[in-house]
Amino acid sequence: MTTVTSYAPPRGPRLLAGWADTARVADLSAHVGRYGPLPPVDRALIGMVDAAGLRGRGGAWFPTGRKLAAVAAGGRRPIVVANGADGEPASDKDHALLTVAPHLVLDGMVLAATALGAADAILCVHRGDPLAPAVHAAMRQRTGDPVAIRLVELPARYVASEESALVNFLNTGEARPTDTPPRPFERGVRGRPTLVDNVETLANIALIARYGPDWFRAAGTVAAPGTMLATVGGAVTAPGVRELPLGTTVSVALGASGGVSEPVGAVLVGGFGGNWLAMSDAAELPLTPEDLAAVGGSLGVGMLLALPARVCGVAETTRIVRYLAGESAMQCGPCMFGLSSIARDLEMLMFGGRPDVLDRLRHRLGVVRGRGACAHPDGAVRLAASALTVFAADVHTHAMGRPCAGIRVASGIRVPVGGIGLGWR
Repeated sequence: MTTVTSYAPPRGPRLLAGWADTARVADLSAHVGRYGPLPPVDRALIGMVDAAGLRGRGGAWFPTGRKLAAVAAGGRRPIVVANGADGEPASDKDHALLTVAPHLVLDGMVLAATALGAADAILCVHRGDPLAPAVHAAMRQRTGDPVAIRLVELPARYVASEESALVNFLNTGEARPTDTPPRPFERGVRGRPTLVDNVETLANIALIARYGPDWFRAAGTVAAPGTMLATVGGAVTAPGVRELPLGTTVSVALGASGGVSEPVGAVLVGGFGGNWLAMSDAAELPLTPEDLAAVGGSLGVGMLLALPARVCGVAETTRIVRYLAGESAMQCGPCMFGLSSIARDLEMLMFGGRPDVLDRLRHRLGVVRGRGACAHPDGAVRLAASALTVFAADVHTHAMGRPCAGIRVASGIRVPVGGIGLGWR
């Protein structure tokens, strides 16, 4: 039976409670000393998670209780998959969590699997992630778990951590997204109902099982309870991962990373598939899924990047969209051809194009939107479209053939070269 533990919940940070400890909580005994032992659970945990209002922290923010219930109703013995691959190149939250509190993630996997009646659980990270040996070591410490957990490393591609791509990789060895339906909760790994959840979501399940829904709701807002792990970067004094209550404003989030290091013109919220917001409009915007949706954006993976005012937003958007085009799975036309064409139009605009380049770009954004087999092209379109609005004055100047000096100024935002030397297997 599911019971709430009498262990005192951590004060201050919940998920990153061991961040400042030199030994941290990668050691199982230290983890148990901080959070208490693994509580006994049954299917009632699903109702607790639903009552807590937990939503997935992987980008879609779908209600976790509903996803658990859907997997439980699948009719076959399910499988649990934990997504610990930071698909966003500038996001570090999953890496930070697995570094600081791997056992909290593993607890969540065991508890979710037990509540669902699953015998197998899989933790996925990117291939070559230097964190993998430490996660292996943490797994070896856990000898009494009722559920077998294994670690799988997948190709370090942007879309490889999309849930259908994860399932496809585990089934076939090919880390490309697949058409849906069926969704993984209907038919996933080995044809079984599969729970695919981000590691942050599963760590929160471990806390809810210990301390209950009311404790979880003590942070955040009524509609968006709990905390979130946010990667704060760009023009801030102390970039890094911060645990923030949902509903924290953009300005407070930047302040939690030491404040801005120079004047900021815009912020990128949600990741490379998110959107730009003018700093003047975003400063007091609460970080919740609903508040971001109201301005046409998405909270996504909780990434918040401050763009220096002296950096060209057109150039920065071009860099990111060029990377996203290179990360196409090359399976459908809107993504395979549309993103590369959008990237070329942005490059022409960046270097001082003609007005017809801007017209063509806007047309292509409208054509590609909503037509991809997965959400990858939609994210790139969202980012590019927001740039045309937020940086409208610069866009007009570039379109008139007068590129600004800001195209040669580095932003500090990590944008790798997409698709170079990487496969899908």
